Amino acid sequence: MGVLRLHFSSGDLGRTRVACQPDPLWELVMSANLLGNRDGRAVFAAWRTEARTRLEKLPRSVGQLIRLLAPPSGDFPDLLTPLAAQKGIEAGIDAVLSTRRRQLARELTALSRIPSWAGPLIRGELEALTVLGQALKDYFAHVMGPCWPRVQAQIEADRVRRARAFMAGGADGLLDSLRPTLRWQSPVLEADYPTDRDIHLDGRGLLLIPSVFCWRTPVTWIDPALPPVVVYPVDRTPTWWTPEPTTRRTDPLASLLGATRADLLRAATDGGASGELARRTGNSPAITSYHLKVLREAGLVIALPDGPQILYAATPLGRGLAAMP
Repeated sequence: MGVLRLHFSSGDLGRTRVACQPDPLWELVMSANLLGNRDGRAVFAAWRTEARTRLEKLPRSVGQLIRLLAPPSGDFPDLLTPLAAQKGIEAGIDAVLSTRRRQLARELTALSRIPSWAGPLIRGELEALTVLGQALKDYFAHVMGPCWPRVQAQIEADRVRRARAFMAGGADGLLDSLRPTLRWQSPVLEADYPTDRDIHLDGRGLLLIPSVFCWRTPVTWIDPALPPVVVYPVDRTPTWWTPEPTTRRTDPLASLLGATRADLLRAATDGGASGELARRTGNSPAITSYHLKVLREAGLVIALPDGPQILYAATPLGRGLAAMP
């Protein structure tokens, strides 16, 4: 095991940021990695069972192509995870299919055990690219789609943690909050990595992308000339991929407020917009808005304007109630 070291210059701290939402192509690729190995069995075993069942219902060529490009171990092509995917899966796939032929050939031929049927794709032939685009869409829709709201909820919760760390300690606090996966020792951010590698940011800043399917060690692009990106794993529970139960038989807070309001009050201790809180608790936007209004009138949450949206956060009284065992 080696060490990844990201070297910050004087201007890089101010250009360091956390992605606004889960990156669908990074999650797609790393979920495909996990389907082909046995890593993280305690966290991903149940998800694997369901995902493999869904994958088997797709044409066999989809699984073959995804396994070729996102193998269970080792490197995968940078072209599969373009920055454009930050705008959504469609934008990301369009960027993948727009890869220049020279880059396509270079990155695909670097993969091990290239089968003969991959020749048209390596050459960038239109029909092969069309098949690739459809395979990515099908995999995302059928394998990722069912758990995507939970992925979004996990990422939103992690972003709240990072935002609070930044407000308390600035960029240094944000980077230090990434322990133990990433270790901040100014001016170097380091992590365990398959090989020893040094990346000098040189004023380009760093995009941090929280991920549900990233396992143990962070991931970055192979090409050091690309804009610096580090994908890091968020905290998960073994049941992260299933909605939290909306009722708790022995929950005193649920007995006092009702299960839905109890869930929302607990979610609001980390803060978030109405839509974010809806996804975290598995409720509809309309139900969430109604119960947030009730909690606000009771003095348990406060509403804070933030541009075009409203952020909700638990008041000290609300936090005290949410902490009930």
